[in-house]
This record gives sequence, C-alpha cells and structure tokens, in this order.
Amino acid sequence: MNAWTTEHLAMDALWEAESSAIRWLQGWGEWLSHPLGAVTHLGSQGVLVVLMAAVFWSVHAGIGSRLFVAVIASAVVNNLLKSVFYGSRPYWFDALVTGYSHHGSFGMPSGHSQAAVVAYGYLGAKSGRRSLLWAAVAVIALVAFSRIYLGAHFISDVVVGLLVGGAVLWAVLRYEDRVLAWWRSLDTVRWVSYLLAFALVPCVVATVWQLGVRGGWAVPAEEWIGATPADPAGYTLTGLYTTSGALLGGVLGFTLLYRRGWYSAAGTVTARVARFVLGISVVVLILVVDQVLFRNLAGLPAALAGFAVYGSMAFWAAYGAPELFVRSGLAGRPEAVSGEESGEVGEPEEAPETPERPSGAGEGDRT
Repeated sequence: MNAWTTEHLAMDALWEAESSAIRWLQGWGEWLSHPLGAVTHLGSQGVLVVLMAAVFWSVHAGIGSRLFVAVIASAVVNNLLKSVFYGSRPYWFDALVTGYSHHGSFGMPSGHSQAAVVAYGYLGAKSGRRSLLWAAVAVIALVAFSRIYLGAHFISDVVVGLLVGGAVLWAVLRYEDRVLAWWRSLDTVRWVSYLLAFALVPCVVATVWQLGVRGGWAVPAEEWIGATPADPAGYTLTGLYTTSGALLGGVLGFTLLYRRGWYSAAGTVTARVARFVLGISVVVLILVVDQVLFRNLAGLPAALAGFAVYGSMAFWAAYGAPELFVRSGLAGRPEAVSGEESGEVGEPEEAPETPERPSGAGEGDRT
C-alpha cells in the first residue's frame, strides 16, 4: 500500500471496493460510453463557460453575473480540495477500469458533479418553475452517474462533489443579497483588498501545501497501477490558479462595470446573437494565444500563466465585452430599458444585481 497512516489504508480499501463497482457498471456495455460521454460535458469547464457567457451577455445580466460568481467560487473550492486530498482516479488506481474520460488533476471531489449542482441548480431555482428545477435535478444526476461509469471518479468523489456543490448552492441562494449589500458598503481600498485575498489566499495555501508540506510526494506507482499522469499535483495546482484568476478578473470586471452604469442584456434576437458571437470570439482568441505562448509550461510557471490568462479572459467577459456592446450600440444601460422592453424572465434588469459602489456614492463614482 502507498499509505503511511490508518486513514490512507482505509482509503485504499475503499477505492478497491469502488473499483469493483465501477468495473461492474462498465460491464453493462461500451455503448453507454458514447451517450454518457456527451452528457458528462454538461458539467465541463468549456460548456459552463459558454453557458455563463450566453446568460450574462444575451439573456439576463444580473442572473448571469451571479451565476458566474457562484460557479467560479465553487471551482476555486473544488480545486483547493483536490490540491489537499491528493485523491486518485479509478483508472489511475486500477488498470482494469477503463478511463473513457481522461484528466490530469486529482479526483476528490468530482468537479463536474459539483459544478453541475451549482450551475444548473442555481438556474433552476432562479427560474421559479418546478419543471425547470426538476430538469436541473435530472441533469445533475446524469452528470454524476456519467463520471462514475466513465471511470473518471470513484463513487465517493462524486458524493463529496454533490455535497460540496449543494453546500455552495445553499449558501449562494441564502446569502447572495446579504453579501452584495456588504460589498456595496465597502470603499475601493477595502473591496480591492478583499478581492485580492479571496483570489490569492487559496493559491498560496495550496502552493505551500504542495511544495512544502507534501514536497516529497510522488505518484505511488506500486499502488496506482493504471494510466496515471506524470504530475497530477502540478496539474491540479494549475487548475486552482486558473479558477482563482477567473474569480479575480470576473468580480473586478463586474464591480467596475456597475460603476460605469452597468449593462442590459435586453434587445432584439439579432443583437443578442451578435453580442454572444463577438464576445465568445475574443474568448477563443485568448485561449489560442494561451496555447501558442504557454502550452509548454509546467508546474508553478504554468499555474501563474493560467492565473493571468483566465483572469484576463474573465475581465473581458465581465467588463470589456459589455462596455464594447454598449459603445457599439449592441446594448444599452439598464436605466434606458424598461422591464417590459427588456423581455427578461422574472424581473427587469437592475444594476443592483451585481456588486455596487458604496452606498451614498455620487454620480462621479461611475467613472
């Protein structure tokens, strides 16, 4: 065994039992890998980025901005936990488990399952429609099952991911208005300081843990006998820096956008589609530049590059794109659009849907 403690021995025993269950599931037939491989993408980073961008730019800016903060903050928590737990994936641990979905980061907790709970659970709850809420539950369940069948996660990884995602979703739905009110009360120095702390402290903690406390860790080749990547710790650290950078860039962008007068996602279908196409084109361009300039980096340099790239991408999505839409005439400020004209579901768009300037601030604070 790779374990030095009773806890590690117990985890290896649990993984042995769960590997047997996964092999049994995969025995149902390889044909399931195709539909479940498609389903699992509903909890992936790529699909959720497109979803959040579409909601914010083209459906409802208030709900879109809150969705972004909830999903990205949840991703930071997920990657921090992965960086601490050092959990194997089934196809790393057991060579008899087929890995239909390959990943370089540690497994505990399941990021796809956690993200699905937060993203679809939030949209389902905000819709106010029972049918959409049940549809969200169905998507979450399918994503969770797909992660197990595809060999990407142990059952325990998925259970923990669902529980953490549920806790994040509950906290967001219960406290989002209170947190926004607190954010509005902060002066510039304080909110910038808090934002830097929220984004940087998880990175510092994980870096110290990985390079200091667990600096001598190596893949336990005698126990993890499957297709284990060379440096899962480094890959996981990069994931944490990436999501932390996105949190910093996104919240910074939303806050500055509000001070400029916010932004309305209302408009004609043509305008909404044009905004999405223009905005996502720049996101793709940033990702291409990232691949060209930083694809050969590894370890901490790759993590720092990810922080900068995804921070820039999130800032573009939260501030650069909306400002471009307004100045080009593809969108307007919310005070120029009535609730009836906006066509939004549930409520007209309002600037208070995002972090605001301090209460009592004058019009000069918009600049």
